[in-house]
Amino acid sequence: MAPLPLKKNYRCVPALQQFYTGGPFAVASDGSFIACACDESIRVVDSSDASIRSTIETDSDAPSALALSPDDKFLFSAGKSLQIRVWDLSTLKCVRSWKGHESPVKAMACHLSGGLLATTGADRKVLVWDVDGGFCTHFFKGHAGVVSCIMFHPDPNRSLLFSGSDDATIRVWDILHKKCVATFKKHDSAVTSMAISEDGRILLTAGRDKVVHLWDLHDYGFKKTVLAYEVLEAVCVIRSGSLFASCVASFYEQSGKKTSGSSAIHFITVGERGIVRIWNSESAACLFEQKSSDVTVNSDMRRGFTSAVMLPSDQGLLCVTADQQFLFYAPVEHSEEIFKLTLSRRLVGYNEEIVDLRFLGEEEQFLAVATNLEQVRVYDLEARSCSYVLAGHSETVLCLDTCVSTSGRTLIVTGSKDNSVRLWEAGSGCCIGVGVGHKKAVGAIAFSKKQKDFFVSGSRDLTLKVWSLESLLDEVVQPLNLKAKALVKAHDKDINSLAIAPNDSLVCSGSQDKTAHVWRLPDLVSVVVLKGHKKGIWSVEFSPVDQCVITASGDKTMRIWAISDGSCLKIFTGHVSSVLRASFLTRGTQCVSCDADGVVKLWTVKTEECIATYDKHVDKVWALAIGKKSEMLATGGRDAVLNLWYDCTADDKEELFRKEEEGVLKGQDLENAVSDADYTKAIQIAFELRRPHKLFELFAELCRKGEAEAHIDKFLNALGTKEFDLLFEYVREWNTKTKLCQVAHVVLFRVFNILPPTEITKVVCLTKYSCSGSSKVNDERIS
Repeated sequence: MAPLPLKKNYRCVPALQQFYTGGPFAVASDGSFIACACDESIRVVDSSDASIRSTIETDSDAPSALALSPDDKFLFSAGKSLQIRVWDLSTLKCVRSWKGHESPVKAMACHLSGGLLATTGADRKVLVWDVDGGFCTHFFKGHAGVVSCIMFHPDPNRSLLFSGSDDATIRVWDILHKKCVATFKKHDSAVTSMAISEDGRILLTAGRDKVVHLWDLHDYGFKKTVLAYEVLEAVCVIRSGSLFASCVASFYEQSGKKTSGSSAIHFITVGERGIVRIWNSESAACLFEQKSSDVTVNSDMRRGFTSAVMLPSDQGLLCVTADQQFLFYAPVEHSEEIFKLTLSRRLVGYNEEIVDLRFLGEEEQFLAVATNLEQVRVYDLEARSCSYVLAGHSETVLCLDTCVSTSGRTLIVTGSKDNSVRLWEAGSGCCIGVGVGHKKAVGAIAFSKKQKDFFVSGSRDLTLKVWSLESLLDEVVQPLNLKAKALVKAHDKDINSLAIAPNDSLVCSGSQDKTAHVWRLPDLVSVVVLKGHKKGIWSVEFSPVDQCVITASGDKTMRIWAISDGSCLKIFTGHVSSVLRASFLTRGTQCVSCDADGVVKLWTVKTEECIATYDKHVDKVWALAIGKKSEMLATGGRDAVLNLWYDCTADDKEELFRKEEEGVLKGQDLENAVSDADYTKAIQIAFELRRPHKLFELFAELCRKGEAEAHIDKFLNALGTKEFDLLFEYVREWNTKTKLCQVAHVVLFRVFNILPPTEITKVVCLTKYSCSGSSKVNDERIS
């Protein structure tokens, strides 16, 4: 078999980045992007794949409220500094700001005209601002609690403003007459959301008292109460002509139920249960309810939806969860259930700390990711969205592994702090097996590499277990109880990593006791102990071709060991912090490692040489996965960022060849221009090729012929600031030598005739700081 060419370089592409840490968000009028609060900044993300379009830095002022102008050109924000800011999304600059409330702003809304902005705060005030002038046009007081939601009437001809408060009241404000025209007091708890019927006559309000109230905006009278039996966070009206409206009409037609007439309002509610429900206002009946929630429960008991928005252009419904996820729902007609909601897209705003990950499927288009949660999230790498979630563990998942079985099923195995292991079928996302028996958290797990009929787990109870998959059925209704067919006490401290040999004959375990131990399968008989590291071992892996193991340790080194006698064959040094992961590449001729400083290194095994170092993480890199086909890398760690790494060795080689070819062609053009006495063209080419010696010769030749002025001026007029910076470097170098300084003075004289003093000052300052006092000339020295 011919040796594979060595990899020289990888290109990093951030696949999953943190973009939402909870709190306020604003959706574009066309649904194309979302502006999200992310710690102390604002991220503008694409709704289709969560790619970050831009980031707005708010100067450590964590946003407490966000709103978009109707044309989506401006973003309004408010934070702890009590400043209300207007951001131009085309330039990402703050174009206007003013002091707002006496306490943090809780909500804001922009009028359809784009000229007025309403804000509410913990100071119980409702203020309306002139956007262009930044001054207050209306000052409303009356609420006895924090004003948590605000909304203009969608009809611009009706000058009404609605505010909902923690005091369980809703107030209606007349903007023209600057007064409160109605106060609604039917709620028993905080008002969380408001919506207006399509005809603009009915106001719907939802609260944490588990009801939706309907109010007549003609006489400001109470109309009806709809009991929801859950704490509500959002209410959305279904508009006629939308996909939801057509599905509701189809529901009535297929179910044989009578519609309630044109006065009926159909609306959606979401809340603490994490399910979407559709209601009819006339009958106060629930027409549709999701059978199960797509929201997973976290250890801190955050659950359910915190908000919902109806998207335009039949894009469906957007629901936001308590664990920073954006769920996009679309209604579809269904033969058995009349119609149902499908989760079309799941965007995860914050992944927390990534502890393990593996590529999934034959084509490796999916990535299974374990974070500081009880679930495993499976991502579609092409769509950059979470395809589904594996939920079943009761505590944090610490490790996982994947394989494609001999029958073609894609399997995932996970280990958790709940002391159990679980086996999942990737296609259905169902748990098909559960293994219990470990006394402490399961921190390492590995699938069989060849037969795919067993896996091994390592626990903090210091034991290894071999679990059999021989009794696994093709179709499983309930998870099977997995059986352990071998058990051994393996180490004196926590087991951090496991690896199974390519032929399934051996398993290697790495531990905090500073040793790695090789065991014979399936009975776990000791073969050899690998001793030599000075600190705990975080990672172990077998070579795909040789009888050796690579280990990564907290002592900042990696070692390769011979399995036959346990001798250390190679030691790799270069990391300045604990090496957390190491894996073989290029059929065992290379390896890649990552450490506690966020550094990823590429090594050549034969020479023990580090050929590339990458610094794309800002904290510990706990997880490293390598694609079996493309050898694409995936890394993730404490910074919650997941990076994909693509081999760009061939692309770099091709680019270098192209540049060399262009250089040869331009060199020939330079010689032709000199031969034709086309000095302007020759000067331009010599400058583009970064050949200062040739450039000097051309200037000197023009000076001798007395033709310098016209040619040099034409050349200088085509230069930009950065080009002048480079030219000044050349001129400064020439000016240090007596025999060259005359030409340097001629060039400087022509520059002073063309550039105004202000521009020259800018270029000189740029040259000063870029050179730092050195007198380097790129690519060629004058002797």
